[in-house]
Amino acid sequence: MSTATETTAATAGLRGVVAAQSAIGDVNGEEGILIYQGYNIHDLAENSTFEEVIYLLWNGRLPKANELENLKSQFQAHYEAPAEVIEMMKTFPKTADPMDVLRTSVSALDFYDQDGHGTDRETAMKTAIKLTAQMPTLVAAWDRIRSGKEIVAPDKSLSIAENFLYMLRGEKPDADEARMFDICLILHADHELNASTFTTRVISGTLADVYGAVTGGIAALAGPLHGGANTNVMKMLIEIGSPDKIESWLDEALTAKKKIMGIGHAVYKTEDPRATWLRKFSKQMGERKGEMKWYEMSEKLEKLMHEKKGMFPNVDFYSASTYYLMGIPLDIYTPIFAISRISGWTGHILEQYGNNKLIRPRAEYIGERDLKYAPINER
Repeated sequence: MSTATETTAATAGLRGVVAAQSAIGDVNGEEGILIYQGYNIHDLAENSTFEEVIYLLWNGRLPKANELENLKSQFQAHYEAPAEVIEMMKTFPKTADPMDVLRTSVSALDFYDQDGHGTDRETAMKTAIKLTAQMPTLVAAWDRIRSGKEIVAPDKSLSIAENFLYMLRGEKPDADEARMFDICLILHADHELNASTFTTRVISGTLADVYGAVTGGIAALAGPLHGGANTNVMKMLIEIGSPDKIESWLDEALTAKKKIMGIGHAVYKTEDPRATWLRKFSKQMGERKGEMKWYEMSEKLEKLMHEKKGMFPNVDFYSASTYYLMGIPLDIYTPIFAISRISGWTGHILEQYGNNKLIRPRAEYIGERDLKYAPINER
């Protein structure tokens, strides 16, 4: 070990390392418990709305009625993204990955926010509101731009969940589907120091602005081992094709040591509490659409993986078939993750700004020492 540090090197992937103190969320992997600011995720999913949860993550308490209405009004007032950013998106290659488009477009929003570089709480909160309101608009706009469809302007009378589905599909969702999607946003809102959230805290710890920190978070979320997993779950199910092929496909995959997407988690050693809700939604959407195949395949694969490997589904596993049956394109799944996780990211950014210290860990040096430079013709 390097003599520059007396500490023991962290485990690979920083597993189990406590890197910060936070009041925003907590994950109990042994018992399968997720809380936001002290509230169990099941309680919030059953009773709250996404807008309420955003207020909770940012302020440490649930809002009163007037506070919630005020926050909702602020979101609705900022649903419309700058026209310059939308026009810029129209110049992008139609084959561009939606997460790449979102990352670039969110970064560009900074140009049109005169106070976007402020890191005091009041200014950063205003930026958080704009980003939370406009990210759904950017995601929906891109899907329509690339498909050659007219962009659907946001409806300022709708919630974030309702408005996104409306802008994406061109028609308002019914109450049941809107509620289901709203809960999906609640379930994905925060998950402690996951890779993208940790990224946003490292960036904001340098006192970079909110736009820069969130842009970094989007880049981290895009990875297939993080937010990109839900898209790959659906691709896997489509590849398998039918419930009767699950067992043979899985045996071959396990023999080849393939990673089974959506199964297992870095923290949870039991069922991911978010998967409990998404399993139910996958079944409900299958019943609504008269297409139970995807739920049945997922259920069978879950059962076999538990029998063979003792592993449980994570948040990505059943969200894949839920979104698929909502008619959402596969490559929009991860941007939806970002539309939700912006609430947690900005909560952590606000917390970091409020009690900031530059995050600067050490590395265990494992290279050579005391080498001597040799001229190029002597190497």
